[in-house]
Amino acid sequence: MDLKTLLRNKVNKMRDKNAIPSKDVQIKLEEEYFEKYSKEFGLKCNVQTLKIPRFYKRIPNENEPLRQHLREESASHLLKRRSQQLLDNNELKELWVLLDQNQSFPEDQLLTYSDFKKIASLANPKVQPYFTSSVFAKLQQGDAQGRIFTMSLFNYVMRKVWLEQTRIGLCLYDSSGQGFLTEMDLENYITDLLPTVPQLEGLEKSFHSFYVCTAVRKFLFFLDSVGSGRVRILDILSCSFLDDLLELRDENLSKESLEQNWFSASSALRIYGHYLNLDRNHNGMLSKSELASYGSGTLTQPFLDRVFQTCLTYGGEMDYKTYLDLVLALENRSEPQAISFLFKIIDIRDQKYLDAFTLNYFFRAIQDQMKAHGAEPVSFDDVKDELFDMVRPKHPEKITLDDLLACGQGDTFISILIEFHGFWAYENREAVTAEPAQD
Repeated sequence: MDLKTLLRNKVNKMRDKNAIPSKDVQIKLEEEYFEKYSKEFGLKCNVQTLKIPRFYKRIPNENEPLRQHLREESASHLLKRRSQQLLDNNELKELWVLLDQNQSFPEDQLLTYSDFKKIASLANPKVQPYFTSSVFAKLQQGDAQGRIFTMSLFNYVMRKVWLEQTRIGLCLYDSSGQGFLTEMDLENYITDLLPTVPQLEGLEKSFHSFYVCTAVRKFLFFLDSVGSGRVRILDILSCSFLDDLLELRDENLSKESLEQNWFSASSALRIYGHYLNLDRNHNGMLSKSELASYGSGTLTQPFLDRVFQTCLTYGGEMDYKTYLDLVLALENRSEPQAISFLFKIIDIRDQKYLDAFTLNYFFRAIQDQMKAHGAEPVSFDDVKDELFDMVRPKHPEKITLDDLLACGQGDTFISILIEFHGFWAYENREAVTAEPAQD
């Protein structure tokens, strides 16, 4: 056998040895290793009766419909049982009657701890989790005699019931059963919610998909900080976004409230309308030159270049989802998620900090715009010193994201670098502040 054949055989053996096993083989190996190491652990402990309960169960694959169906049915029954343990409207009314009839101080609407325990003994067993000593202590509002307000207790119970109901409703859309909602899960939830929201009845069906996309992006932008494409259900419940969305069930909301609500029909139509106005060639995407007209049209060219370098684009053009992320960042510049999003764009060398070179790179465009408006450009050294004084970073020559978040002026810092109007507003802040006083 010649040397060439020997080398070929050796290479083939190495390839077979290093080949990545198939998914089914990996799953089988995973289970074998689990059984092997659990038995070894039991022998090391030298306890004959020691049995480690199975704490890991993999999610069924697409080719296992029976296991998938069993998992879905089990989750459905669990959520149904939990739903039955919650107070319904009639039971809440009965609780209010008990609260009203068993107050030692009805004129002040106050309950003593004795009243609290008495009501707990008379009320429906479903109420017991809300009538504990820790709950009573939480509802204290500085009363000298240690009493709590009747309405505070009732509102607490109602809020807890609403949160549990909402959590169960969200869990119904949790396709993996892991306590997370993916982008598709959120889209399904909001699509099913649309017919139940009076303030959204006027939306045309052709716009529904764009509305759902607009609503979902806010959840993902603010709650999915690591970009995993999913959001924890607990995070959804703890933030105010769901409250804003469900607030649209109120038919008597004022025009101002609707305009300030990201999830309102008017807000969604405004954002999508701006997107269509920017799209001058009507191809459904935004080029760099089209995005330059965003807002007041004063976003600097270096910033726009970095947006298209760092954000997801298709053939050098931006789609509606990416546009929504940018809008959320620019309209909420004081929020940590927005500052983090914009910091990554400004960090031109991906070094996790901003130095004088980076600041000068962006500020040169501001100086060019000042010349175009007939103004004398401000010296970069002066602005650089102001920016570092504003942030007060731990390192004298490096501004990190943590520094920017800690200083409390991250929105102003970023506005100075990326937008001429942002810099102009900061530069003339004293004159703008003095105008109302003179008037």
